[in-house]
Amino acid sequence: MALARESTPEQISIKPYLDRVIKKVTEFRLDNGMKFIVLERNNAPVISFAIYADVGGANEPDGKTGVAHYLEHLAFKGTKKIGTKDYEAEKPTLEKLDRIFAQIQQSETDGKTERVAQLKADFEKAQKLASQYVNQNEFSKIVQQAGGVGLNAATSADYTQYYYSLPANKLELWMSLESERFLEPVFREFYKEKQVILEERRSRTENSPVAQLLEQFLKKAFQVHPYRRPVIGSSEDIQNLTRENVRDFFDTHYVPSNLTVGIVGDVDPKEVKKFAEIYFGRYKLKERPPKLKIVEPTQTETKEVTMELQSQPWYIEGYHRPAINHPDSVVYDMITSIMSDGRTSRLYQSLVEKQKIALVARGFSGYPGDKYPNLMLFYAMTAPDSNIDEVGAALQKEIERLKTEPVSEEELKRVKTQARAGLLRSLDSNMGMATALLNYEVKTGSWQNLFKELDAINAVTAEDIQRVAQKTFVAENRTIGRLLPE
Repeated sequence: MALARESTPEQISIKPYLDRVIKKVTEFRLDNGMKFIVLERNNAPVISFAIYADVGGANEPDGKTGVAHYLEHLAFKGTKKIGTKDYEAEKPTLEKLDRIFAQIQQSETDGKTERVAQLKADFEKAQKLASQYVNQNEFSKIVQQAGGVGLNAATSADYTQYYYSLPANKLELWMSLESERFLEPVFREFYKEKQVILEERRSRTENSPVAQLLEQFLKKAFQVHPYRRPVIGSSEDIQNLTRENVRDFFDTHYVPSNLTVGIVGDVDPKEVKKFAEIYFGRYKLKERPPKLKIVEPTQTETKEVTMELQSQPWYIEGYHRPAINHPDSVVYDMITSIMSDGRTSRLYQSLVEKQKIALVARGFSGYPGDKYPNLMLFYAMTAPDSNIDEVGAALQKEIERLKTEPVSEEELKRVKTQARAGLLRSLDSNMGMATALLNYEVKTGSWQNLFKELDAINAVTAEDIQRVAQKTFVAENRTIGRLLPE
C-alpha cells in the first residue's frame, strides 16, 4: 500500500500526507442544515458517495424496534417518480392495503377468525393490484446503467448509511437521484418487504444459536439503554409495524440537519456545492430530532445469562466502556489488539495454540455501537475436549494479566503498528475515506478528529493500558454469557 511505504519501524511518518489531505477537504452546510464533506482525490475518474443519517436502532420508539432497518430497505423502493408506472393510480391501492392491514390487526385482537380469513383474501387481491403499478428495482437499475458500483446501505444501533460509487461525470445524476430519494419517498411493497425482513431475522437470529445468545446477552448487560434491543427488531414489532409508523420515523429523523454527506474522488468541490444547492436545497428546514438522553446506570454486580441450544459451547464476557469520544477510547482499541488481533494475540496464543481449549478466541470493542457508552467483548468457542468453565477461567487469567503486568515495549510497539496500518488501509479507498470522515464528523463533532487518531495511537503507554484494564475489568462491571449444547 502506498501510504504504508511512508512508514518507518518506529513510527508511521505521514504528517505531510495528512496535511495534504486536510487541505483538500471542503465542507459546507446548506441553509436547511444539511452538511457536506468533500475530499478531492484525482487518482481515478470515480467518485464515492455516502449519506449518513444520524439515526439507528437506538433511536427507535418503544414497541417499534426494527423501524430504522425497515426504512433502510424501503429507501430503495423509489419515489413518486421512480419505481412506479403511474403514481396517481398506485397511491389509492397502497392506502387500501394499509386499511385492510389495520382491519386484520383489529380482527385478530378481537378473535374474529372468519373475518380475519376474509380480510386476508381481500389483502392478497389488493396486493396484486398494487404490484401492477410497480416498476421493479428502477432505482437500482438507474444506478447500474450509469456505471454505479457498490450500491448498498447499512443500519446499525447508531446510524443508517447509504452509499455507492459512480463515474466522475455522474455527479449531477447522484445529486438528482439521492435528493429525490429522501424528498418524496414512497414506501411501496411495504408488506412484501415485511416478509423479507422477517425471513432475514429468522435466518440471522432465530436460526443462529450465537445470535440468540447475543440478543439475550445485550438485554442482560443493558438495563435501560436502547443498546439492549436488536437492530433488526423483534418479530412481534416487525409484524406490527405500519407504513404510518415508518413515515413518522422518517419525518422525525430524516431532516436535513440530521443528514451528512461524504463525497470523495475525482470531483470539483465548487461543482458539488452548486448541485447540492440546486437539488438538496429543495429540502425544507426542519427541527432536528431530540438527542437520546437515556443513560445506562453503573453496573454494580456480575450478571450472567445461560442458554441451552443445539450448538457448540460458546463463552462470552462483556465489560462496559465509554463512548468513542472519550479520551480513553483509543486505549480500549489497543487492548483489543493486544488480546485478539491475529495469531500473535494473547487469546489466540494462550487458549488456541498452547492450551488447545478453544477453537476460536477473540474480542472486540464498541458493541453494539460506540456513539454511546458500550461494551468490550471477549468470546471463545470451546474445543471438543474442553468445557466452558475451563475456557472462562483461562480467559479471565489473560484479562488479569493486563491488570497486573505492564505490557512490554515490544508488544505495545507491535499493536500500535497494526493499529496505524489498519487505519491507513481503511482510508486508502475513496469509500473508506468517505465513511471514516462521516463517522468522526457525526460521532465526535469533527471530521478532523480522524486525522488526530494516529497521534492518539502513538501516545498510548503501557501505564494507560494497565490503568484502563484495572478500572474496567472488575467483577461488578462484567456480564457473562454461556451457550451450552442441549
